[in-house]
Amino acid sequence: MNKIRLLPLGAGQDVGRSCIVITIGGKNIMFDCGMHMGYNDDRRFPDFSLLSKTGNFTEVLDCIIISHFHLDHCGSLPYFTELCKFNGPIYMTYPTKAICPLLLEDMRKVCVERKGELNFFTSDDIKNCMKKVVPLDLHQTITFNGIEIKPYYAGHVIGAAMFHVKVGEQSVVYTGDYNMTPDRHLGAAWIDKCNPDVLITETTYATTIRDSKRARERDFLKKIHDCVNSGGKVLIPVFALGRAQELCILVESYWERMALECPIYFSAGLTEKANEYYKLFINWTNQKIKKTFVERNMFDFKHIKPFQQSYAGEPGPMVLFASPGMLHAGTSLEVFKKWCHDEKNMVILPGY
Repeated sequence: MNKIRLLPLGAGQDVGRSCIVITIGGKNIMFDCGMHMGYNDDRRFPDFSLLSKTGNFTEVLDCIIISHFHLDHCGSLPYFTELCKFNGPIYMTYPTKAICPLLLEDMRKVCVERKGELNFFTSDDIKNCMKKVVPLDLHQTITFNGIEIKPYYAGHVIGAAMFHVKVGEQSVVYTGDYNMTPDRHLGAAWIDKCNPDVLITETTYATTIRDSKRARERDFLKKIHDCVNSGGKVLIPVFALGRAQELCILVESYWERMALECPIYFSAGLTEKANEYYKLFINWTNQKIKKTFVERNMFDFKHIKPFQQSYAGEPGPMVLFASPGMLHAGTSLEVFKKWCHDEKNMVILPGY
């Protein structure tokens, strides 16, 4: 039996730039190609020099598999394919292929156009990179060059997948982030019973015990309601994909139930585009959303309207979902600066 070798190029012992190369049955497979969001130099990319000293990555690597569209899992992909010249196949699910370019382009604009950074990929690099991608359906088994790949539902965000990969008699299961608790728009992760030789799994919250989801949601809604009741404004910085849709559904249904009139907005742009993709890939959502889809699309929000910058100066209570979730730039930071002086107002950070 051949030895299975694991080589972490990133995220071996930290969060960010997930990238693990596994050698199995004589094949080299890269799982994820993420970017570390905490660095502005070459440390943001995985350490590709560990893979090849000559830089001929197409010779060394058989394929790349991307678990989902978050930048810590796919952010270095255009850099690796267009600047490092990897030319082999890349596998990801259909929603991941559709949404990846949105986030990559958004990050490129921030890094290159706003911060003036060099040694970064271009818009054309993103397009050319995505041409190399082979999209997969859930439970679709494909075989390439002796490698058998099958994706399973991971929850987390739309399109996220765990991958069972076989080469000969050996196999590995790889997960990026996954979620065992169904939420308001996605189901829980699941996979067929299998017996892989190696399991590689995300463990970001592995040692954290959190309150029940219901208790956290109740607390979140009460804080918002109390704030707007006393005439305050609530700013909720969110990641444009995943968390934004989850919280919008939660607040929308609460507004409906309580017959509240206070306006709710989300900063348009990326979130608006994301909502269109969530409508398009409705079969990736949970059972409840699929069931009600015929009568009503849960992503057609009745109470939540697109935000315009002029609204920030208007008097009276309001709720605003604004990206980015880290509150370090963009609309969320601009609005925070305008609202933070009034003690009636509130900011809720639902991310990490």
